[in-house]
Amino acid sequence: MMKWVMVIMLTAAVISAVVTGRMAEVSESFLSECNSAVELTISLAGIICLWSGVMQVAQKSGITEKLATLFSPILGKLFKGLKKGGKAMQYITLNLTANILGLGNASTPFGIAAMQAIEAEEQSSDPENASHNMILLTVMNTASLQLIPTTVAALRLQAGSENPMEILPCVWVVSICALTAALIGARLFCSLWKRG
Repeated sequence: MMKWVMVIMLTAAVISAVVTGRMAEVSESFLSECNSAVELTISLAGIICLWSGVMQVAQKSGITEKLATLFSPILGKLFKGLKKGGKAMQYITLNLTANILGLGNASTPFGIAAMQAIEAEEQSSDPENASHNMILLTVMNTASLQLIPTTVAALRLQAGSENPMEILPCVWVVSICALTAALIGARLFCSLWKRG
């Protein structure tokens, strides 16, 4: 679906440029922004690699098991039916920790591993549909509570910001509101779906 959105946007830009006679500006913009995209990707790669490595060290050293146990009272109430120290809880903890640190893309592998672990642990009789725990993880991953918006700070620094972390209070308020709304919505729709 997303590829069609991109195709439509590019086509609309080209048609608009032809109609308004600004094809030279659009061509120049395409070329310059391609360079900017590559530079941005390389600058973000370092941060993502660093934190992905830190998360792997945490996983191999047993820190994630301790974190899973520490967060189990809260996560146990949210993710019902999962083992407290099990693989699913460990990967959920890693995913949420990566999101709390504002790592965005670095949390994706942990989210995928968590989904697989949830599926293996629940052994659902309906493998075609996502379970409530899978839906909840997806919602929490998307809304993601961020205490340290690392990726956003790196983007702001790249754009020349003198104080890239000045957005912290706004990020905290928005993150808490988004996560609260997402959790309420997920619970509400899951209970409605169960009744229907």
